[in-house]
Amino acid sequence: MGGVFKDTPLFLNSNHILSKMKKSNLTPKDRYYRLRNELAPLSYTIATRNNRRYPLLWYDEEKNVNRPLRYAVNQKSPFEDEQDGNAIIEPITFERGFLFVPKTNPVLQQFLYYHPQNGVLFEEVDNERDAQKVVEELNSEVEALIRAREMNIEQLEIVGRVLFQRDTTKVTSAELKRDVLIYARNYPKQFLEALEDPMLKLQSNVHIFFDKSLLGFRNGNKEVWYNTPTNKKKMLTVPYGEDPYVLVSLFLKSDEGIEALKMLEFHLDSA
Repeated sequence: MGGVFKDTPLFLNSNHILSKMKKSNLTPKDRYYRLRNELAPLSYTIATRNNRRYPLLWYDEEKNVNRPLRYAVNQKSPFEDEQDGNAIIEPITFERGFLFVPKTNPVLQQFLYYHPQNGVLFEEVDNERDAQKVVEELNSEVEALIRAREMNIEQLEIVGRVLFQRDTTKVTSAELKRDVLIYARNYPKQFLEALEDPMLKLQSNVHIFFDKSLLGFRNGNKEVWYNTPTNKKKMLTVPYGEDPYVLVSLFLKSDEGIEALKMLEFHLDSA
């Protein structure tokens, strides 16, 4: 499928402006570009000229103006205000997700550099950057697996309750160890972030409060109620789309909920 890029606004965002305020000084060389987010249609045509409906603008800091872009094969600049009135416009089409631009076409390279969708819809292929990204991902995976391997059973149970929302008393330690290792391998970044979350142990205890029926859901899981011998009151209402375990954890950590946490911990220890 092909077609002019129509759906995403082409206004510059602040990050794009900050990264491209200065004029490019591209080293003459052949360059490859690719569509991002693993897009690879047979052909894909991007916008090549500024218009009112789909602006193609680049912010020039020195002049404090947004300068319109236009790719014309017979011009020496990608900026419309530096072109003459005989511009010959040609489409820019990615084939199977890629575009090759030789060093003999510096205007197109400059146009793509300034294009508002550079880094959003497409990007220049950078093998060194790609390799570094893979190295970082592999290092995260190794670190996550090492930390998962070194966890004792109590730590595994804490992580298992929070990540899997599971009653860890109903699985064997080997099963729990296996599941945590697989999660660490498949989602190393999320796993490492969870381990650094100061709320992790509290969220684990919240799961235990529910597992031991010290807390319970009512009204189609829209409300959380206390269920201790001395307290049968409503704790909170769960807004649509919110995680009830996170909400309860935040409440119990607050000044208002600290006494409730002590009460729940007392009943848990007495059980």
